[in-house]
Amino acid sequence: MSAGTIQLEIRDKIVELAARLGNDASAVTDDDILPFTGLLDSAGLMELVAWYEDHFRLPLKQEEINIDNFGSIRAMTEFALRR
Repeated sequence: MSAGTIQLEIRDKIVELAARLGNDASAVTDDDILPFTGLLDSAGLMELVAWYEDHFRLPLKQEEINIDNFGSIRAMTEFALRR
């Protein structure tokens, strides 16, 4: 899977989750720090991580779920490519 495909799938999921909260995430960039955007609440962020783990078939360790690996679309993409 290419970096572009991974980024697009993550972005689509963020837009979907944000829309459930009444937020428009269509302008989110690859480098926006997701927890600081206000687009997703804590439950939405956790749902994003759970989706990511399932969708990309990457079992996560608790210590891997941090801002460095999951803070932005770019970070999530790079983490998936490293794994």
